[in-house]
Amino acid sequence: MHIVIVTGMSGAGKTTVLKILENAGYHCVDNLPPALIGSFAELCLKPDTGITQAALGIDIRGGIMFSDFFTGLDSLKNLGLTYSILFLDAANDILLNRYKETRHLHPLAKDGLVSVGITKERAQLEEVRAKASYILDTSFLLPRQLKIKIHDIFSKDAEFNQFKVNVISFGFKNGIPNEADLVFDVRFLPNPFYDPELKPQSGLDPDVRDFVLRHEITARFMESLLNMLHMLIPHYIAEGKNQLIVGIGCTGGRHRSVALAQDLHRALTQRDQTADVVHRDIHREEYRKEAQKKD
Repeated sequence: MHIVIVTGMSGAGKTTVLKILENAGYHCVDNLPPALIGSFAELCLKPDTGITQAALGIDIRGGIMFSDFFTGLDSLKNLGLTYSILFLDAANDILLNRYKETRHLHPLAKDGLVSVGITKERAQLEEVRAKASYILDTSFLLPRQLKIKIHDIFSKDAEFNQFKVNVISFGFKNGIPNEADLVFDVRFLPNPFYDPELKPQSGLDPDVRDFVLRHEITARFMESLLNMLHMLIPHYIAEGKNQLIVGIGCTGGRHRSVALAQDLHRALTQRDQTADVVHRDIHREEYRKEAQKKD
């Protein structure tokens, strides 16, 4: 039996992910005290339960009991069971807006500011995040997109140890993605932002993509990046990692980083490397304008 531990930042979508996994055939339990992980697993192993895969939602709502997190995982190892840790994350401003929209209280800020609670939670979850099998940023994922990603990771036909490269484009002015293992600054490349015809477009549009990729310095950079990843990936696999998150950043996260992230994803898949791409900030301005209208 394999057990998926769903954890991460409050407001990042753990409840939604558990519902997705439940619909996929997982036996799901939310807000289980970590000290009971072993007891739960023992119950699942009893004859005739019919449980072959389970998902547990565990987070800081358990308060002081959350300190038993790694002890609970050790109990799974002692039972000879395998597990994966799925850590859900989102940008601080996105989490803050979600709390504002739902009017929920943050578990660590019931008598204070939500932003303070988010900061405390990040500090408490730092070690858990570092040991996660998968880190998924839900900042700008629609429910259907989240469902696709979860099914992609935990498909019944897929092996849990399949290594995956996740490419994230972003804008430095909005902060570096917290989940990135490697970050590359491409602000040295010619910027289509200053072309009046290209400025309204994004790196997904052919004209912008062609502008960014046609320069010799871009080709040299991409060749060096692919060679480096080709060298690094086997070593990450040897260390037991299931994924590598590569951040590609430009100023705003709309033109250069998007075009290069798309090209990197294409090149990786052509080499038969499982890969995914997310453009974190491509619609950031639209989201910001919508939020201002609501306020």
